[in-house]
Amino acid sequence: MTRAIRCAALLGLLSLALVPWAVRPIAQPAAQPFASRIERLSEEGGDFDTDNLISNERSYLDVVPALKAAGVTGGAYIGVGPDQNFSYIAQIRPAIAFIVDIRRDNLLLHLLFKALFAAAQTRADYLSLLTGRSPPEHLETWRDMALPRLAAYVDEARSNPDAVQRLDHRLHDIIAGFGVPLTPADFSTIARFHHTFINDGLSLKFESRGRPPREAYPTFRDLLLATDRAGRSWNYLASERDFQFVRALEGQDLVIPVVGDLGGKRALGAIADLMTSRGDRLSAFYISNVETYLYGDKYSQFVKNVTRLPRDARSVIIRSTFRNSVSSSEVQPATQLVSASRR
Repeated sequence: MTRAIRCAALLGLLSLALVPWAVRPIAQPAAQPFASRIERLSEEGGDFDTDNLISNERSYLDVVPALKAAGVTGGAYIGVGPDQNFSYIAQIRPAIAFIVDIRRDNLLLHLLFKALFAAAQTRADYLSLLTGRSPPEHLETWRDMALPRLAAYVDEARSNPDAVQRLDHRLHDIIAGFGVPLTPADFSTIARFHHTFINDGLSLKFESRGRPPREAYPTFRDLLLATDRAGRSWNYLASERDFQFVRALEGQDLVIPVVGDLGGKRALGAIADLMTSRGDRLSAFYISNVETYLYGDKYSQFVKNVTRLPRDARSVIIRSTFRNSVSSSEVQPATQLVSASRR
């Protein structure tokens, strides 16, 4: 009897050893730095009347020669909106980038982009996955392919419903792995954004709510194939080297989407604090035409926010203005914006 009791006790101990959660709580995963940074830097979101899946600024690459001439490089990049930021990032080569937008949907869109960078190995792979097309065969041979040829491939290819469904599941799992708290509705929004790229392909256009479509707005194809005034392409998908820089920065969690109001009191201030702690200075702040929507105290707070950002004589503001729905882009030294506000 004693021997039987001892055997039973030993078996019980072995069972507990095989199921450790029976004797101690399961360890919770540590908060991921990427998700923690988003939470720490973001503020309450607001609404805007556009989908903003792509830019409506046909002129966005016109400023790149001025950035090169001014030696705008490294440091911290701040921008607003969708993937035109990647082209600026590819040319400026910052150490860290923040994409700040008042719409939480923009954060969700950038989580989609981040997942696509993680899933793709090359720019041909990335653009194919973004538009739900099967990547071309022998991807290695496409590394030096001109962007117009890559765009033509996407235009000619067709999406496969089964492949798209598999891609949906794959991207869902990648995005869940980022650690950002997301609801089922968030995942549905991300899927809707992706399927808009898939359904419209390179003919996708910027859309507004409550306003008629503008014929002058460029398509996604127009933005990909845009050049500066001298005819040079600076898009991040125009060269494998530029694409791989952005992809590497994304892979290091150093492209951080932030929900924030440029005229608010939290997000840009928190970014300024993080830049200071890292020893970064502002290289470029792409504000698009956001100033148009900052009235009174909002604009004053925006200038205060820019003033607070660590910067030097090479730090610049990149802005766009519109006339008859046609954009014009320009570069201004950040010191000029701050000085003009003090007069």
